[in-house]
Amino acid sequence: MRLSTYPYPSGRRAVLGRRAALAASQPLAVAAGAEVLFAGGNAVDAAIAMAAALTVVMPTSNGLGGDAFALVHDGGRLWGLNASGKSPAALDPAPYFEQKRLPRFGWAAVTVPGVVSGWGALHARWGQLSWAEVLAPAIRLAEEGFPVSPEVARAWRRAERVYLGLEGPEFEAFKATFFPQGRAPRAGEVYKSPAHAATLRRLAEAGWEDFYQGELARQLADFSAKTGGRLNEADLAGHQVLWVEPIFTDYRGARVYELPPNGQGVAALIALNILEQFDLAGLPFEARVHLGAEAMKRAFALAFAAVADPAHAASVEALLDKALARRLASEIGEAPGDWLEPALYPGGTVYLAAADERFGVSLIQSNYMGFGAGVLVPGTGIALHNRGKNFSLDPGHPNALAPAKRPYHTIIPGYVELTNGAHGPFGVMGGFMQPQGHVQVVHQLVDLDQNPQSALDAPRWQLVFGEKALYLENGFPRHVAVALADRGHRVRGAADYGFFGRGQVILRHEGVLVAGSEPRADGLALAL
Repeated sequence: MRLSTYPYPSGRRAVLGRRAALAASQPLAVAAGAEVLFAGGNAVDAAIAMAAALTVVMPTSNGLGGDAFALVHDGGRLWGLNASGKSPAALDPAPYFEQKRLPRFGWAAVTVPGVVSGWGALHARWGQLSWAEVLAPAIRLAEEGFPVSPEVARAWRRAERVYLGLEGPEFEAFKATFFPQGRAPRAGEVYKSPAHAATLRRLAEAGWEDFYQGELARQLADFSAKTGGRLNEADLAGHQVLWVEPIFTDYRGARVYELPPNGQGVAALIALNILEQFDLAGLPFEARVHLGAEAMKRAFALAFAAVADPAHAASVEALLDKALARRLASEIGEAPGDWLEPALYPGGTVYLAAADERFGVSLIQSNYMGFGAGVLVPGTGIALHNRGKNFSLDPGHPNALAPAKRPYHTIIPGYVELTNGAHGPFGVMGGFMQPQGHVQVVHQLVDLDQNPQSALDAPRWQLVFGEKALYLENGFPRHVAVALADRGHRVRGAADYGFFGRGQVILRHEGVLVAGSEPRADGLALAL
């Protein structure tokens, strides 16, 4: 790991410490985690504190009504947590199959929110401070207000034209909460969310179970019943997190871990298996991008066919077979291959990493498409996600829309063990950019021996299937873009840095924690 080499232009440097390290896409969330550490908490406590704070300070991407996944190394082994929820048991999928369309907004795409149960499960297993102490920083941020950070303000402002036009009783509380003056708050404006604070305070006092079997559950179910939703108290009471065995592949001696379906982490592992068949470090930049894009096409083809609710998905073991990877690699030529036609949607997600002398925590949570469904339970600050939008409307698909079923999920935490003994959490958020981002960060860490910050700084690319285009970030040299176009790629650019994902990385190496934070966000890496 080259700690003194920074070949990309972000200007950030890796941060180093021994006691603990934190990284997230909003500095106030990192401060919340640090506050918990200084109070005697561990990295798991700090991760929950950051996650709760992020629902306050980054409502454009996540909230109390979303889902969460985590990978946690406890010093002995790696644990996987799936805190995603199911569709309502009373859901009638027939009209959506007939229309061949599942609405983005409103109750149709709302599934049981799992994020609060995820925090509760993590705290129950490993928490050191009390539950109330862990939530205290987030409560204060919501109650006293916080200055909106620049990138969050940009995302909030873009959401104006998406959400302010929604009409119906299910949308009114949402608009009044997030656009109180008929517009998004600007960068530097102080935004307060007293209802959000009240909900966090109730969770702190009554326990996280209240969200599923208490007063909060009743309020959510009542609002659903009054405004056309199918989510009810039985759906909430029946929700359970899943402790799952992480899946992994070995990439040039490094081991990369993801979670099994219903997450799409398997797509990143398939692509890495394909890329292992090529000497990437010895190839020019444009050739590495070409191979990465072609590997991801094939990986997504397999993932879109296989990823679904764990009760409906087949084992992914066959998808990770190295012989399959060799065959797929042999199909890649000098020119771009065929494209799929999946329905891909942009996503709004937050990822955070935390580590101390024992734990390494990789945690991701999301309301999916920006703010989510545009539905907020009045008086609670609970903005609901639209994760059900990722169900398939092909009745024969394992991910087909159905009652009491978890959908295909884009959010994926990662964990890596390098050949030099370094190991730790990593992730890149951003809808279907996520496995593509994971592959690119691992490539930087393994093939190019970059440190966490440089691995995040490197210019990124993204396949966009709906346009059959390969998007390149502004940092790409012109000659690379030209060379890719000459190969036959439909090359495009995007001005918004967030389009290419936002990540965090923390590695422990020889007793030192090395952390990096995404230059494309407002984020911060902190080491103690």
